[in-house]
Formats: sequence, structure tokens, C-alpha cells
Amino acid sequence: MSLGAWLLALGAGACALLMGAAIQRGATCTVAAVNELIDQRRGTRLASLLEASLWVAGGLLLLRALPLPAPMLPVPYALSGWTVLGAALLGLGAFVNQACVFGAIARLGNGEWAYLATPLGFYLGCLSVGTLFANARPQPLSPGSPLWAAPLALGAAFAAFVLWRLARAWRQRTAPARRWWTPHVATVSIGLAFLALLLLEGAWAYTDALAELARGMVMHHGIRLALFGCLLGGAVWGGWRAGLWRARPLRAADLLRCFSGGLLMGWGSLLIPGGNDGLILLGLPLLWPYAWVAFATMCVVVALAHWATRTATRRFTIDASSSSTAAP
Repeated sequence: MSLGAWLLALGAGACALLMGAAIQRGATCTVAAVNELIDQRRGTRLASLLEASLWVAGGLLLLRALPLPAPMLPVPYALSGWTVLGAALLGLGAFVNQACVFGAIARLGNGEWAYLATPLGFYLGCLSVGTLFANARPQPLSPGSPLWAAPLALGAAFAAFVLWRLARAWRQRTAPARRWWTPHVATVSIGLAFLALLLLEGAWAYTDALAELARGMVMHHGIRLALFGCLLGGAVWGGWRAGLWRARPLRAADLLRCFSGGLLMGWGSLLIPGGNDGLILLGLPLLWPYAWVAFATMCVVVALAHWATRTATRRFTIDASSSSTAAP
């Protein structure tokens, strides 16, 4: 490798490390965001996720006006019934796993070793999806995005938004580190790190690395697996810095739950195609319809599963209490 290639690789690795540390602190788990919306009637986490998408979209608009080469982007896909089925499986898998693909990285960074089974299950899901869903053929569309047709005034509006955010950060410059490094700031940092990775390495999400591994593309995309390692390393470092690191004992039930959740998410991500990290940080910013429908479907499925589980738990508790009271 040339010196320039090494510098690009080091820059991409640093961005992946930052993203891992920010995932540990940021409000990036879709499952947690939906649960917060249902249980607390608050949309703070969901708003943070959408703002991360906004930073990617706004950054791309601003980069369009600069004399820089256009980033390498994957092709979009047609919206179909497979998209909805895949999104439903992705949401169900995230609920079973008790964390989406973002949240699983944060849990690993906390020392919850059972979540090592999540990427393993995801990989095996990608490996077996062609056998179980032989008729699934996501239809690629012509490269491009409705975002490129946006007026330049939107780029100027985003620049004003960035200045407003920077002014707020400047006013908080004397605050303790744990105060200014809020979940919101960390989530925005994920969007910025992803945007930088987009320029350095092209579109990258760790679920893509696992999917490529399942398709036997390691020889051509080994750096993506290295970035996956950097992402995990950043999450571990972030968990240690935040005082969240504590090795938990492995239990068979947790391993089975995480493996099953990862398997379902692997199936869903290839049927859509795209994991929720790619949907949030690439599909939504680029205004691809199939990504918006998939993300909304995933959220609805997580919400329905959460509501059904909570309702069943309450009924079981009431029935058990009634039986205990009626017993002689």
C-alpha cells in the first residue's frame, strides 16, 4: 500500500473508533427509542436518530458545492413486499435481541458478552437467506438520490443550523466533559463520523461487512472487517471511560436470545436490503423511499412486540395475584 492509502486507512479507522465510542454514549438504539416513545411518551432518542440522518444529508448537500470527488454510494432498491417483510423481520429480531445492531455494539462495549452471538447470528442469517427465501430478488434501481435535486438554499439552511449548534456548544465549553458529551452530541458525532467514512472508504456499515463476509467477499473488502474491529474497540473504550464496563457471566438463555435476534436481523437486512444502521445513516438521508418504509415498518413492529409483551406480562401478573388471593 502507498503512503496515501495508509493515511486513508488510518483516517477511516479513527472514524470507526469514534463511532464506536459515540455509540456507547449516543441514543442510537432503535429498540430503546421506540420503548422510550411508548413507556415515557418521549421522542428524545428517536429525534436524535433522525438528527444523525439530518447531519449526513446536510453534509452531503454541502459537499456537493465543494470541488471534491463524489463519494461512492450503493444503488437504491425498489420498494416491494420483500422490503416490508425484511423490515418486519429486522424489527422482530431487534426486539428479540433487546437491541438493534447499534445497541448490540454498545452492549458489547459494556461487557455483555452474550451479544457476541448477535453478529454470529447475523452472519449465519445472511448466509442462509438465499436458501430460505429463494424467490427474494430485491430490484436495484439506477444510482442516484432525490437529495441531489434539492435546491442549494437547503444547503445554506443546513449551514445556518450547523452554526447554531456550534454556538450552543461554545456556550457549554466550560461545562464538565460528562455534561457536554451528552447522548445527543454523541449521536450527532456518529452521523459526522459516518459522513467522514463515506468520503474515505465509501458507504460502510458493520452489517455490510458481515453480509460481504457471508458472500465470500473478504478478499476484496478486508478493510471493512478491520473497521468492524475498530468499531468494537471504540465501544469497549467508551464503555470503560463511562464506567459502564463490567464483565457479565454468560448464560445459555442470553446467548440463544442474542443469536436468534441476530439471525432474524440477518434475514431481514438482506431482504430489505440494509440493516438499520445503513437505513438510518444512508437510506434516510438520501431520501430513498424503500429505506423510509423499511425503517418505519421496523419501528412499528418493535412497538407492537413491546406492547404485546407488556400487555401479556400485566395479565399474567394480575392472574397470578388473583390466584394467590383466592387460594385458601
